[in-house]
Amino acid sequence: MINSPYIRKPASVQGVMLAVLTALIPAIVVYAWQIAAVVLVNLAIATIAALAGEALVLKLRGRPLAPALSDLSAVVTAWLLALCFPPILPWWATVLGVLIAIVAVKHLYGGLGQNPFNPAMVAYCAMIVAFPALMSKWPAAGQLDFTTQLGLVLGSARELDAITSATALDTIKTGLRTAGATVQSIMSQGNFGLVSGRGWEWLAPAYALGGLYLLARGIITWHMPAAFLGALAAISAAFWAADPAHYASPLFHLASGGAMLGAFFIVTDPVSGATTPRGKLIFAASIALLAYVIRAFGSFPEGVAFAVLLLNICVPLIDMNTQPRVFGHRGDKAR
Repeated sequence: MINSPYIRKPASVQGVMLAVLTALIPAIVVYAWQIAAVVLVNLAIATIAALAGEALVLKLRGRPLAPALSDLSAVVTAWLLALCFPPILPWWATVLGVLIAIVAVKHLYGGLGQNPFNPAMVAYCAMIVAFPALMSKWPAAGQLDFTTQLGLVLGSARELDAITSATALDTIKTGLRTAGATVQSIMSQGNFGLVSGRGWEWLAPAYALGGLYLLARGIITWHMPAAFLGALAAISAAFWAADPAHYASPLFHLASGGAMLGAFFIVTDPVSGATTPRGKLIFAASIALLAYVIRAFGSFPEGVAFAVLLLNICVPLIDMNTQPRVFGHRGDKAR
């Protein structure tokens, strides 16, 4: 039995964004502990850049600063980008990526709630296309001390090409091009842990924990995370069952790259994603299928960002064709 009152006060933008930031904290703690503590510096740089870029555009548009700067939406975008970018990315690249997201994607379309594309994913794709070498340098867990990490971010240390490495997804894809290599032989190398990249695999449960918090708070619904993770597991299981030597297991794909971050924090963006219950399932499952195809057969090791943008284009069509029936009218759909 549900007790009164039955009408709930609508959640504020600031409250929703604060919940998302809170949900990211477990992953940030694991990231700093297991991989690179400099991620905390990156988060600070990205946050300052996002707020400064937002303030500048609002000033140019003649809009009040306080409401937009205090709703935390720019901070959420900044944190997501900082977590998507390599932790030793130079500071100027982080700033550039954040400004692309805030200025070019968010405000040029009218501001919060008007952008048809996910700002963080547009910025990520723009950066990986423009700066593929910088965006492919990922340190292995425990590889660099904090002083070296900070020097690379601030530009006071020279490039360390010899000891930076690729992601687990990139290592698998590149390794399979070698004659006689198999998934098992590649994963027997020292940079791999139980199911994915050593250290990096612990990020997946941390993101999932934050996602469960958002579900419990009612910030997101189950549709998109379940559809995304289910579709990714299903397609990767099919290829793995057909040829386990050349296709990684579903557990590897779920624990690698941006799978968990995408499932709970990217795909669920309420502005650029589908809005109907069936539409959410189709939208998220399609992203997962496209992401796997890009991972397994495309030029880029990770496909979540590109898949999200491709499905953002399809959102109006998905929503139009998945409208629920109007209550009390047999066979009619909402218009």
